[in-house]
Amino acid sequence: MQLDIEEQAMLRGDKGLAVQEAIQFQIEVGNFFEAERFVRINNAHVMGDIEVMGDGGLGLLRNMSGQKAQCVVPTSSNAQCMHFHPDLRLRQDSQEVAKEREILSIFGDMRIAATDTCIPYQTIYQPKLGEHVAWGDTGTVIYANSVLGARTNFEAGKASFAAAITGRTPEYGFHLDVKRRGTLLVELEARMNDLADWGALGKIVGHPHQDYFAVPVINGFDRMPMSDELKHLGASLASYGSMAMFHMVGVTPEASTCEIAFGGNQPTHTLTVTDADIESVYAAYRYLEGGANIVVFSGPQLSLFEMQDMARRFTDRKVAQGMTAVITTSHMIYSDAKRLGYVAVLEEAGVILLQGVCFYILQRLTQIREENGWTNLISNSGKLVNTITAHRFNTVLRRTQDCVDIACTGELR
Repeated sequence: MQLDIEEQAMLRGDKGLAVQEAIQFQIEVGNFFEAERFVRINNAHVMGDIEVMGDGGLGLLRNMSGQKAQCVVPTSSNAQCMHFHPDLRLRQDSQEVAKEREILSIFGDMRIAATDTCIPYQTIYQPKLGEHVAWGDTGTVIYANSVLGARTNFEAGKASFAAAITGRTPEYGFHLDVKRRGTLLVELEARMNDLADWGALGKIVGHPHQDYFAVPVINGFDRMPMSDELKHLGASLASYGSMAMFHMVGVTPEASTCEIAFGGNQPTHTLTVTDADIESVYAAYRYLEGGANIVVFSGPQLSLFEMQDMARRFTDRKVAQGMTAVITTSHMIYSDAKRLGYVAVLEEAGVILLQGVCFYILQRLTQIREENGWTNLISNSGKLVNTITAHRFNTVLRRTQDCVDIACTGELR
């Protein structure tokens, strides 16, 4: 890799041991991906929770803190695995809770804003078209690349911290024009009336085309999708297909036309998605008999408008006996939702509200499932019903109102 004068100084150790070790690691990453140089970044979003990073990652953070590492660009943190919530149905390990609190303390020392959110693009920072950032969490990355036109790769835990410390990242992947061009064409004829429909679309497109550098171009949709719809689409594409970018013709900033989205590429595949295709996704899920059931609205965290919608749907209703309903959102959105009365409505209905977490990374989740006897997990999130199967839930994707009705009636429709 070609280093500028400042980067050479970092490598020599002129800016301290933490910076030196960070850029040494970044050079290894860059060489692996055949990057020729670094690009400067304006923002970082780091992934660091004890469930994901483990004791090895905590040791890395302790080492960085001992070396007085400081972020040189504004930096936020991804969702936690600890809910810090008194509900005994979600009991977590006290020793692991202490480690998570230590991580948050180290974040403060390193000038990381502990925002605990997987939707920073809806709450914290919206990078501009062409702006280079270094974001962890697949859902944040695909939204930044696709909807905002920013430039980032999936930055793994250590890589995201290194970028925050050095203020740059290796120039490979989606920092390059050539990797951002469309590779496959999706003709969208389905009506797409619910958030879950967008997750279903992500499964249809992502599952058979699992490739980090595959970039779907979605054409033919006749209205401007909302942020939450694109959020669910991107999270699902990233989950099922490991994809980091998509284009939607006339919607996303690098796809004013189909030709511009492909940038001279010829589609490797073309598929058409109809209402029948979306319905077939729902029809493929099966409930299992026996045990209790849980409905979860999470993955990604809910926006303020989703919280408003949830409050409307749960007004004058109660979660049925034997059912559990959970919503996760960020601290910032929770505060506004509480001020606006949405939290009170949801809590009155018996919904558990968790701040700063995503449900699928909760610490002890497999044990929590066993302790509660949960068999079926029903959600409107395409990402969640895919990712959480590692904890041996039987998952079922349903539209939003169906999820609410299931929670409030106990009927597995």
